[in-house]
Amino acid sequence: MNRVLLLGAGGFLGRHIRALLAEHTTVRSPDRTRCDLVRMDLPELTALIARERPDAVVTAAGRIVGSGHDFVQAHVVTTAKLIEAVAAAAPGARLVRIGSAAEYGVVPHGRAVREEYPGTPVSEYGLSHLAATRLAELAGDVGRLDTIVLRVFNPVGPGMPPGNMLARVTAMVRAAAAGGAGDIALGLHDTYRDLVDVRDVAAAVLAATRCAAVGAERVVNVGSGRAVATRDVVRLLADVAGFTGRIREGGFPPDATRSAAVPWMCADVDRARRVLGWTPTYDLDASLRALWRADGERPDGERADGERPDGERPDGERPDGGRPDGERVDGEPADRSVAGVAAG
Repeated sequence: MNRVLLLGAGGFLGRHIRALLAEHTTVRSPDRTRCDLVRMDLPELTALIARERPDAVVTAAGRIVGSGHDFVQAHVVTTAKLIEAVAAAAPGARLVRIGSAAEYGVVPHGRAVREEYPGTPVSEYGLSHLAATRLAELAGDVGRLDTIVLRVFNPVGPGMPPGNMLARVTAMVRAAAAGGAGDIALGLHDTYRDLVDVRDVAAAVLAATRCAAVGAERVVNVGSGRAVATRDVVRLLADVAGFTGRIREGGFPPDATRSAAVPWMCADVDRARRVLGWTPTYDLDASLRALWRADGERPDGERADGERPDGERPDGERPDGGRPDGERVDGEPADRSVAGVAAG
């Protein structure tokens, strides 16, 4: 494998994936002005793939906000188009799709969920990702295409978008420190989440482009294998920031009601070890330190995810262009009309 076509490279995950892949292989990553998977018709997409001649196609593109129709277009329809286009133009290439832990829905407390667990999503977002995953599985199982789906849990690390709950806490702590406040107010559900470093996610993508044929094990969890109470994560981030003040109960954002619907989420990562040869290497403390440091080092006028105040990304992509850019700490997107903004 020496040539990868990466779609969605302008998003939170996509930027880290692109950086790591570039260290090991030739990466082509057209921005959305050249490749908008929703708007591009099948002949155009097929022609693009034929020109690029990839050994692997990685799609980290999608939506994090919108309606059920938007999510179906961004995840289900685009996956169907990619399968058709890659099968026609690069039938020997591997298609790596990034899915979401939101595909599982409610999981019994204490269980590390395995890939065979029947998905019962609680949102249109999760349902659209599950449908796209099933399309990719079917294409692989019937021999049309070599496919792998990485079911990513809750990515955390440098460059998180400002609407994400942890990015919001970072901003609140900085404001409290600047203003001399002794506490911050934040609405938090009693939930547990599996947070995986975004750099580990990128490493899993690299492994997925290089591993041997996966057979029937096409869906692979990418998580830390550990569930942490959301309240503890917030406290740990505050400690990393040197904030010793109290974190008191505050109001919830209007879209936070779904958080309580999935009180527990934890990945079983045994298949990732066996199939990809991948294990997470960053612990949560390191991820939060990297998040805090990256936020403090951003240039004036630029937010922590690289987005400019005018809503344009440095590479020209719109802020809704990347897959889990604003995915919340509970794995669910915010259904707001403002693209690229999510809350947890």
